[in-house]
Amino acid sequence: MVQVATRYVYFFDEAQQALPQGSSIRELLGGKGAGLAEMSAAGLPVPSGFTITTEACLRFYDAGRAFPAGLQEQVADAMRRLEERTGKVFGSEDDPLLVSVRSGARVSMPGMMDTILNLGLNDRSVAGLARLTGNERFAWDAYRRFIMMFANVVLGIAKENFETLIEELRDARRLTNDAQIDAAAWRELVGRFKAIVKERTGEEFPQDVHRQLRAAIEAVFDSWNSKRAVDYRRFNRIPDDWGTAVTVMEMVFGNMGDDSGTGVAFTRNPNTGEKALFGEYLSNAQGEDVVAGIRTPEKISDLARRQPAVYAQFQEIAQRLERHYRDVQDLEFTVERGRLFMLQTRSAKRTAEAAVKIALDLVNEGLIDRRRAVAMVNAQSLDQLFHARIDPSVDVGVVCKGLNASPGAATGKIVFSAEDAVTWKERGEKTILVRTETTPDDVHGMIAAEGILTAKGGATSHAAVVARGMGKPCVAGCDALRIDRANKRASFDGTDLREGDWITIDGTTGNVAIGELALIRPPSRLPEWLATFLSWADELRRMQVWANADTPDDAAKARELGAQGIVLCRTEHMFMQQERLPIVHQMILAVTAGERAKALEQLLPFQRDDFGGILKAMEGLPVTIRLLDPPLHEFLPSLEQLLVETTELRLTKGTDAPDYRAKSAMLRRVQQLHEQNPMLGLRVCRLGIVFPEIYEMQVRAIFEAACDLKARGIDARPEVMIPGVGTKEEMQVTRDAVTRVADAVLAERGVNLEYHVGTMIELPRACVVADELAGSAEFFSFGTNDLTQTTYGYSRDDAEGSFIPVYLSKRILKEDPFQVLDRRGVGGLMEEAVKLGRSARQGLKIGICGEHGGEPSSVAFCERLGLDYVSASPYRVPIARLAAAQAAVGTLT
Repeated sequence: MVQVATRYVYFFDEAQQALPQGSSIRELLGGKGAGLAEMSAAGLPVPSGFTITTEACLRFYDAGRAFPAGLQEQVADAMRRLEERTGKVFGSEDDPLLVSVRSGARVSMPGMMDTILNLGLNDRSVAGLARLTGNERFAWDAYRRFIMMFANVVLGIAKENFETLIEELRDARRLTNDAQIDAAAWRELVGRFKAIVKERTGEEFPQDVHRQLRAAIEAVFDSWNSKRAVDYRRFNRIPDDWGTAVTVMEMVFGNMGDDSGTGVAFTRNPNTGEKALFGEYLSNAQGEDVVAGIRTPEKISDLARRQPAVYAQFQEIAQRLERHYRDVQDLEFTVERGRLFMLQTRSAKRTAEAAVKIALDLVNEGLIDRRRAVAMVNAQSLDQLFHARIDPSVDVGVVCKGLNASPGAATGKIVFSAEDAVTWKERGEKTILVRTETTPDDVHGMIAAEGILTAKGGATSHAAVVARGMGKPCVAGCDALRIDRANKRASFDGTDLREGDWITIDGTTGNVAIGELALIRPPSRLPEWLATFLSWADELRRMQVWANADTPDDAAKARELGAQGIVLCRTEHMFMQQERLPIVHQMILAVTAGERAKALEQLLPFQRDDFGGILKAMEGLPVTIRLLDPPLHEFLPSLEQLLVETTELRLTKGTDAPDYRAKSAMLRRVQQLHEQNPMLGLRVCRLGIVFPEIYEMQVRAIFEAACDLKARGIDARPEVMIPGVGTKEEMQVTRDAVTRVADAVLAERGVNLEYHVGTMIELPRACVVADELAGSAEFFSFGTNDLTQTTYGYSRDDAEGSFIPVYLSKRILKEDPFQVLDRRGVGGLMEEAVKLGRSARQGLKIGICGEHGGEPSSVAFCERLGLDYVSASPYRVPIARLAAAQAAVGTLT
């Protein structure tokens, strides 16, 4: 039987018909290749070209970075066909065919992988290009661009080596921009560029155009695993095994004069959602000039004035593509001597505000239904809507104004490199990354920084696009900003700043101010447009969304943002308040149960007020209060601190001093309570069993508060959660203790109040004996933070700052399990607990109260398990509401 070779190459205009049956065009050809294929099929003006599949990239890595069998032959055949289609010859001196080689993953990864333009130029074909176009300057400019890009992307030579020579030439001739450099100068620079290549590699710049092409394709494949691409995938949770496609396309030139140009545009405003073309255009320029922010561009509307017919054609195409895809499109285009060419269409990156408003508008315009609208907004992105802003009462003192590239305000210390941003963050410092313009290599620093400020670039520059996707504030194109990176200094119209100086940026207004300005959170009440959108999500979701809240203010915020109850009210935080700590110390230092009860009696009114405030804020909704969880020593000074203080008192005041005796007593108690492994020691329900009077006080406070509210006509709905139960005996003993006190209070007050007692499932053993626990527990709530700790054997406080980053970089872990729920291990235990618990108690209410409840993919897993609710911190409640809806309709898995 003859084995059919795998097909790796598809021409744009043949791809839709030629793909294997059942294949996804986007998965096989990437987003760029799919868009070009669909535009070609629709008859839009697209340069001729072909796409190499993502499968070829994956096979390239499988073969140890070698072309898979058949790829080289298929590429050679495609180039021959491209020559026939264009009437040009690859490498010819008379009519040379030049191509671009670009990456294209299935989802947009702006600037994260590599591109090479003008490929096919060499010392012979550059002369042919000059004769053909009648423009010698254009030809040599194209050749120097190609050498720079090829040397950087393929040969690994830093761009700065070439840019320095261009800057020196401009300075020597007193030129202000590259457009003023003539043909002779570019020709001279080409010679010097090739000398740099020879010096750095030991070889001449390659003149064989087929060797150029193969090397470029390999470099694009390699860029899939570049540091910046890997960092971007980690941040955006894009799988490593998708690979990138490669598009090879006939070059069209925007730098052939004033009737040529290049641009990037969005069919709607990606910052605000406004229904109007938004973008930028550069006349007499190539594509990388816009995206890289090398020159500050004009608005897309200026094209209407320069070339009205081209603008009208572009407008019509933009509207057509948006209607076809039923989504906002990010378009790249080039105008060559008055002729429009479309180079890319893809779903546009946008801010959360724009995403929601666009979804609402598309429904109102009849393009999509509510179900699709809910699916098209990234749930995690809603976090952007609750960014900080500069306190309006503060005198801002704007020193510079740039473009408002990505909304929100940030304050931090100036750093001038991505590496420094990462280093400073690791030591707890907040930073603003300040750059002339960012490049894809800066992505790790952009992740680490609070915000980004650039001197060049516009709303579609790398900095702007990536910052918006990350939800980071960004101010771009700040013309007054001058940067001396070598000496780590910057200036704003004469105001000098150094590394480490504080600045504040406002990505909503474009303002930049010196100093650490006060920032305030946005109002917790949802704007009407977001409330409407989330109401659509609520119609679709099955799970309820509750919140974690420890104060009345937090509870009120959670309720305003849509929480349907409080699933975790942590009582230990209430003990930490300054006026209560002395009483807490008395309780801990007590020798007898009577002494301890006396101290607890003083704490009772505080706790009653605490619980009353939260129950009132959540009137008519359930409030689950977790009884005391941490070990008692956490409420006392540390052993080390007390040793120092007692030593100092003994030396300065003597052993008879009252201060010394008090500190010594506390030191002895801390030493008694000291444990080798406090995480697994005297804490959670074990604390309530050994010292039952502590839980008794808390339960009394809960139900006295509820009774007081009931007497005032307020519908209080308390639930009691016992932490850290691992055996049915622990559950039974603590439940009996709770109900005994609760029933006694209700009898004393003559109040009829329904309540429930359940447990937090945070131990592996609890999961595998869940049927036994359900005999006395009326609800389960998974404490996934601690369940992750006890399942993995990782200390959360230590692991995230020590070995987890290493594990992620080495791909031992795909995700931080404290950020994204581990479905196989922790999730497997949860699945077992759900099955066993509901087998023992029909209709058992089960939810999640760890921070995973606000992480979309974890919410999707909870939907799969059939949980009744998820919970999150107040400001993440909208995220959970949307994620729960997307999980219910199957668009989030």
